[in-house]
Amino acid sequence: MQRRTWSLVAAVALLGAGTSVMAATPASADGPGVGTPWVVSVGDSAISGEAGRWAGNTNDSPSRVDALGSTAYYDNGTNSGEAIAGCHRSKAAEVHIGGGVNSKNLACSGARTYTQPDGENFKPGLDFYSDVDGRKGQALALQEFAAGHNVKAVVVLIGANNYNFADIVQTCVTNWYTSPTWWKNYCHDDADIAANFTSSNVATQTANVKGALLNVRQAMLNAGYADSTYKIIVQTYSSPIPRGPGFRYAESGYDRQTIGGCGVWNADANWANDTVVPIMNNTSTNAAAQTGLSNIVVLDNRDALVGRRLCENTVGLLEEAGVSSWTSRGAADKTEWVSQIRTTSTISGPYQLQEGLHPSYWGQLALRSCLRLAYNAGAPRSGRCVIAKKGVSTAGEPFMALL
Repeated sequence: MQRRTWSLVAAVALLGAGTSVMAATPASADGPGVGTPWVVSVGDSAISGEAGRWAGNTNDSPSRVDALGSTAYYDNGTNSGEAIAGCHRSKAAEVHIGGGVNSKNLACSGARTYTQPDGENFKPGLDFYSDVDGRKGQALALQEFAAGHNVKAVVVLIGANNYNFADIVQTCVTNWYTSPTWWKNYCHDDADIAANFTSSNVATQTANVKGALLNVRQAMLNAGYADSTYKIIVQTYSSPIPRGPGFRYAESGYDRQTIGGCGVWNADANWANDTVVPIMNNTSTNAAAQTGLSNIVVLDNRDALVGRRLCENTVGLLEEAGVSSWTSRGAADKTEWVSQIRTTSTISGPYQLQEGLHPSYWGQLALRSCLRLAYNAGAPRSGRCVIAKKGVSTAGEPFMALL
């Protein structure tokens, strides 16, 4: 294949914060302890549903993997657009566990622990931000929603963007694309990348995530909930790519990116799995422990996508796996559950830059199954989620197990 022109724009721009704790909205007939149970999700793109439109990857017609169509991220009251542009709250998002439990997705792609009120690129964080335009932080939105609904669990996944995850991906792919195999330019030893993972910054971001979790708790208190009446399910991030030996494309040449959409050096892939993902996940679990809250459980999803990750040698693009479309028998077992890192193919759509390296349709349905297991019919529990067996359930979801 011809070498593509490199163009990758980071999809995250989140700095600054504003806070003001607002009074709880008066409860309606439904509210704390009354009415149908609800599960609410807050956090960033890894839980909002980013990339949920696409079931697998292909370099042929996008229609082969288009599971949800152009309305995939519509979440306003009339299903005519996004309530907040760019949040990408997918209809495939994991929070929609069903089974008599209602769901509300307040997460937003690009979110950090704090709100970024950046004009049209508004990104609500897990705080009580409020402005004259009616825009609200996720904690405030949770408070107002919970006051009128019977919320039994709040699922939280936050912190990756505090570590500048989008910038890390951009640098790693750029370094791979612009350096030869005989003079590899790694990203993990770049000073600005390494600075994200110093002990001092890890401590800072752990404190920020702890604060975000305490904001969730404060929102629920403001809405009338005692800690004993609901659970906070703290979730960890899934590994999106394999370690170096697990790639199905060689480091040499350009196939790793032009075909696979996963252009990183093996050493950087090892670093991502051995350092980046563990630090982000330890940030979440340590922050949860430091809150001292008794109503927190941890859903460990680090290995939930293993065997179906981007460019992993156990799966392939649709055309590599001999699958005609995402609806074909066995598609969930043979194809990837993580969206490609796309560049020029996003210029005219329908793919979008910000979708890259996120759990896509199958991945989100797998994580939904994990969350349902952790919710445990209203008695939430901790556990590590992994693939249980091949195939999909009658609900069309991969079989997962909580260990």
